Parts: sequence; C-alpha cells; structure tokens
Amino acid sequence: MQVKQGSLLQFPLNEIMQVEQACHAFPWSEKTMQSCLHGRYFNTAIVDGNTLVGFYVAERAGPDLTLMDICIRPNYQGKGYAKPLMEDLLAQAESLQAENIFLEVRASNTAAIALYHRYGFVEMGLRKNYYPSTHGHEDAMLMALPLA
Repeated sequence: MQVKQGSLLQFPLNEIMQVEQACHAFPWSEKTMQSCLHGRYFNTAIVDGNTLVGFYVAERAGPDLTLMDICIRPNYQGKGYAKPLMEDLLAQAESLQAENIFLEVRASNTAAIALYHRYGFVEMGLRKNYYPSTHGHEDAMLMALPLA
C-alpha cells in the first residue's frame, strides 16, 4: 500500500469518477469533481500498484476544514486503506493549523460513522432528508473533530 499525496489531477478524470461511482449510489458529477480539485480544496489519493484505490477531498474555509468526500473502492474496503487517508487529513489539519474538521455522512453509513468515531469525531446533529436515496431521502449526520 502506497499513499500518494497531492492532486488527484495525476489521474484521469474518468478513473477518479470510476472510484466515485463505485463508492456512492448518488455520486458527484464530473463537473462537481472537477471544481473540487482546485482552489481552496485539497486531496490525497491512495494507490495499490498502479490502481487508484481511493481518495479524499477536503475544503479549507477560514480556520476550519470540511471533509467533502472520501472513497475506497468496494473491493478494497475493510482492508485498512481508509486509515492512511484519515491520518493524512489530520496531518493536513495540523499543518494548516485548523481549529475543527467537519463532515456530513449518511445516517445509515454505520461503517463510516464508526471510522470517524475512531478518529475522535463527535456527532453534532442531523440534517433531515438531506441526501437522495433509493427510497426518497435520507438524513445526514453532522460530525466534528475539535482540534483547537
């Protein structure tokens, strides 16, 4: 397992979107993904050999960071690939002297919620009917990791 830090632009957009679409029932559009690869956004990709296994995209807004998206290809999930991504996010937060890291996660995504709890994130509330789902809409759990 090798973590590559830096822009996802080292990978073709179609490869990034393959991972995004494999991970999410309602993935970002190509336009959204492209817009989140520049400016105040930063990311880290993780590769196994030459395969893009996963990545995260985060945003810096003032003294805080927001984890916008994190993906691990389904056949690589549960094998520890999220750990270096989360550790990189925390290192970036320290480097940027962030005060908090915020995120939203589907209330039904118990695996992701457990991952975030392991890194010290706490639940802050719910956004009712925030995410589209196959059954209409689903709540988003708001979580935060205070750093300051």
